[in-house]
Amino acid sequence: MKIYYTDHFELPLPDGHRFPMSKYRLLRKAVVESDRLRGDVLVVPKAATDEDLLRCHSPRYVAAVSQGKLSAAEVRRIGFPWSPKMVQRSRRSTGATMAASLAALADGVSVNLAGGTHHAMKDAGEGYCVFNDAAVAIRSLQTAGTIQRACVIDLDVHQGNGTAEIFQDDASVFTLSIHGEKNFPSRKTASDLDVALPDGTDDAGYLSALSDSLTKVSEAGPIDLAIFLAGADPYLGDRLGRLKLTMEGLKRRDQAVFQWCQQNQTPVAVAMAGGYAENVAEIVQIHAATVDLASQFARKRQAK
Repeated sequence: MKIYYTDHFELPLPDGHRFPMSKYRLLRKAVVESDRLRGDVLVVPKAATDEDLLRCHSPRYVAAVSQGKLSAAEVRRIGFPWSPKMVQRSRRSTGATMAASLAALADGVSVNLAGGTHHAMKDAGEGYCVFNDAAVAIRSLQTAGTIQRACVIDLDVHQGNGTAEIFQDDASVFTLSIHGEKNFPSRKTASDLDVALPDGTDDAGYLSALSDSLTKVSEAGPIDLAIFLAGADPYLGDRLGRLKLTMEGLKRRDQAVFQWCQQNQTPVAVAMAGGYAENVAEIVQIHAATVDLASQFARKRQAK
């Protein structure tokens, strides 16, 4: 399985910033040190080009990000200070999901150790999301004629408003978002299927909702590629999550998605999405378990 990483393209943040940027470096370290992942290949992706980004984002927005011409309000909305390194990091993270999506079509599954920037819209970034990596990846493959239809299985705890906006009224992409009803963003954009869960939803409630949702995604098929946003933030210890999933519950969530992909013979590219536990080691543990399950899924597929 190919695993794409971009943590060495550091996005510099001021002291005390609430975004846990170190999780990406620590996640790659965990992957490298895992005996179970020794057969997998770590790859540095190319950066997404303007041509790639313009398939989903407006010329004004791409230029403003690239040239440092975002307004102060736009920078605040994104939540990261602008810098050339921020632009490079965002392009590389998007490029990683593009590369992972192409690799998934060949190998069945691939992973981006970052990505899942689902709040980025056509003409705006938001909530620590600059460019929408899943949307750009899907549009790039559709433009090349490599795929026709795709789905986004967004299991970050926050609603995927940017992805929903980009693919609104587009029958070629099915967008699923299972998220906290009262969580960010306050103004949500309708996905093809939104499942809004009440605060405190536990493993059983979440997994039941996921099972029902995946059945509905199947009904929307056939689908050539799934992009799975495997957020760590539904975890009960997450500062921003408000749901109550255990680590075991999150593993069962991931297993359900990979089993669905297997049953439907759907290649899947995985992006890590959010995670804001006070203890960064817990975020890394959750993401590392997702990567491990993806690798198991890849090995099973190769064995057939």
